Amino acid sequence: MRRRALQAVVTACAGAVVLGSCAAAPTEDPGRIVLAEGQELGDYNPVAGYGELGVSPIYEGLLRPQADTDDRLPDLVPSLATSSPEPIGPRRWRLPLRAGVTFSDGSTFDSADVVATYSAVRDPIVASEISTNFTPVVDVQADGEAAVVVTMNTDADPSPHLLLGIAPSEKIEHAPVADWALNTAPVGTGPYALESLAPDQAVMTARADYWGEAPEVTSLVFTYTPDDNTRAQQITTGEVDGVSLPPTMLAAVSDRDGIETVSVASADWRGVSFPAENPFAADPQARLAMNIGIDRGALITDVLDGHGRAASTPVAAIYGDAYEPGAEFAHDTARAASVLDAAGWIAGSGGVREKDGHEASFELLYNAQDTLRRDLAVAFAAAMAPLGIEVTPRGSSWDEIEMSLDTSAVVLGGGATPYSIDSQVFDTLHSRVPDSSPYSNPGNFVPAGMDALLQQARDAATTPENDARYRTIQTLYMSEPSYVFLAFLDHTYAYRDLGWQQGAPILEPHSHGVAWGPWWHVAAWTR
Repeated sequence: MRRRALQAVVTACAGAVVLGSCAAAPTEDPGRIVLAEGQELGDYNPVAGYGELGVSPIYEGLLRPQADTDDRLPDLVPSLATSSPEPIGPRRWRLPLRAGVTFSDGSTFDSADVVATYSAVRDPIVASEISTNFTPVVDVQADGEAAVVVTMNTDADPSPHLLLGIAPSEKIEHAPVADWALNTAPVGTGPYALESLAPDQAVMTARADYWGEAPEVTSLVFTYTPDDNTRAQQITTGEVDGVSLPPTMLAAVSDRDGIETVSVASADWRGVSFPAENPFAADPQARLAMNIGIDRGALITDVLDGHGRAASTPVAAIYGDAYEPGAEFAHDTARAASVLDAAGWIAGSGGVREKDGHEASFELLYNAQDTLRRDLAVAFAAAMAPLGIEVTPRGSSWDEIEMSLDTSAVVLGGGATPYSIDSQVFDTLHSRVPDSSPYSNPGNFVPAGMDALLQQARDAATTPENDARYRTIQTLYMSEPSYVFLAFLDHTYAYRDLGWQQGAPILEPHSHGVAWGPWWHVAAWTR
């Protein structure tokens, strides 16, 4: 739902608005690319979630995503494995491993590294934030040095869980992942190695001993530039070669000489979660009315500048036959008001609806550093006011938000691992369990029968029958929604045309920034 703070460092660069104060300006080096990153640098640890989907300059997984367009789920093709998973028994799959691969510290890659990495993700002592993403993986065992066997608790293809970046077994620690050395001294099999790291700049250089084809982009420089306006200025003045920007800022740089812009489709949703302890938000009919009362099309036009698609559930059309096109809330203010009336929420003297002494009122928190979430919060509050619902948006920190999920609504995001539909919906719609993320269904609102359907769908292989089960899940959700999903974002980027032949962007997850967009597979760029 959010990206955890990477390093507790405060620098003069963090709030700089003076151009050039922190940016590493492009040089004459034709193989060097400078990218302005809005997120803190560091935490380069796959067990903590870095490169979880096989997209990273430093790490590689058993498989990696591959596509030539962003309007479909990417194919998952061999990377450190030499073939796709081979079924060898009920819920057991074998993967032969690539020979001749070394890590950036010179050590040799083998099955022990795969086993150690996957074991660490599930280790309670390590306390990885991505552990629940690997719940279907029961075990990963070595089959000699040159292969591994993956055991699942489901009949589904394990491929979406085999993208995790692999670290050397010698670097795996039996300690909380936040304290690991890999966070700031990463060691992977990927085409780049970290040369230097400071709070305001990370430099990665191409490895001379990389097992694959040597990258023509020989150096990647990431500068920490949290302010959106500063990043926009840096790309227009030529101080950096690429940036991620909020969608409303893309047009401002698109007409500048030498600057290209791109909008990339994603399964990254934004929506509003509701608190269980608020009597209005806890009413299923109130949540239904809010879903009907929001004009998602207007929100996409006004807040996203057209860079997105309406979301009524966490399932987008890219999931093909598993997507239910009828599971979309039509905007109807009159019907929303009627639903509230029928549920007993009647307009009070101040215009805010009331029932049994409780007002239709709640606080809506958002991460104060995220201008897009702020704008969505304000737009949602404005849309609810004509219905007699009082929403008070307030910017906050993630630490406070995590402590307030029972009492306040929150603008959340999701779609962290969208390359399987199960990962997209299970934690989001299922009842909370002891190891659930705080951001997974915070209100614990679940219609009768939903948990059983989600588990049945998770357990089954991809078939027409399972596609139908997922369509039923979406229809059931519509009857008693737990969130107000608003939109699937398009992630927006600007870059300077430096003469490279770039691959097309692919469908992106919740995670974005300059590790994605045009640069998601920068090692394959050619002149």
